[in-house]
Amino acid sequence: MSAVLAARPPRAALPIAVVLLGTGVVGGALLRLFDTPAAASVGLVGAANSRRQQTDPRRLAQRNLREQLRGEGDARDDGTLFAALEASGASVKAIVDATASASLARRHPEWLARGCHVVTANKALAGGELEGWRALQAALGGSARYGDAATVGAGLPVLSTLRRLRRCGDSLLTLEGVFSGSLSYLFNQYDGSRPFSALLAQARELGYTEPDPRSDLSGEDVARKLLILARHAGFALGSDEVEVESLVPPALRELDTAGFLGRLAELDSPLAERHAQARARGNVLRFLARLNQRGRARVGLVEVPPTHPAARLYGTDNQFALTTTRYNTQPLVIQGPGAGPEVTAQALLGDVLALAPKG
Repeated sequence: MSAVLAARPPRAALPIAVVLLGTGVVGGALLRLFDTPAAASVGLVGAANSRRQQTDPRRLAQRNLREQLRGEGDARDDGTLFAALEASGASVKAIVDATASASLARRHPEWLARGCHVVTANKALAGGELEGWRALQAALGGSARYGDAATVGAGLPVLSTLRRLRRCGDSLLTLEGVFSGSLSYLFNQYDGSRPFSALLAQARELGYTEPDPRSDLSGEDVARKLLILARHAGFALGSDEVEVESLVPPALRELDTAGFLGRLAELDSPLAERHAQARARGNVLRFLARLNQRGRARVGLVEVPPTHPAARLYGTDNQFALTTTRYNTQPLVIQGPGAGPEVTAQALLGDVLALAPKG
């Protein structure tokens, strides 16, 4: 039997039972991690994409589960998924949301209120409307925990550091950085020698952008991450309070994905002009997120000098520079790869494993 179709023996009851929502690129990477010794304490009791699901232990144990769900499985029914979680016998029950679905994100407080831990890469709740953030905070008053390391920085220790600083009585003063792995890659590479559209097409083929690159170029994803960080730092910002510069020309915003991809060349002239202006001043372009002490938040393309920390990034690096009351002479900088399903899935697994009872 081929390695793809080989089945693992169904697992007995384990300390941590998990239902996985979303078996796309990140969810698929997490399924692969579930097959490693690091996840030996985790039992997968349900998995679902947007249309189909599986709760049969033998099916769940097959290594081609992600491919199976594309063409077979039961119709999506959250009641059945919750029943599988309740029947697992595990001391820890968790829902892992590896989607970008806003409707699913809105249910996180409900799941927490039911006593289910939630681990997520989905930014739509914490980085969406302020009322959603407040609902989330209210739901965290119970015993259930919220694992969100994968929502910002693909698992870089940004949120955990910010929370630790606040627990110690420190306060965030300013925040600046490159929060998008795809935009980091694009502007680290863009030197005017190739059209921006050609570089974007290459980044898409490498899997650095979303299938529709406007999700990255619009700046909205970066804005959500900035909101999450700002709110964790105590700034009660609404989603309409972040100034967002989109790199997508108005004429391309309402097209379907195929139509947009067919007109990528329309991105070239405006960005070539901005690059030339920056280069004439000895600067480079970077897509930065910024938050100041007054709570003013902005996301967009900025000229920075070669000595700026963001000018020295590599590949898909993210960078977060935090100036606080105690880190005020020099910022605390957290930097590392900020894109890729493997590191994001690792962040999800880390949050799942952290739910295990201590001792």
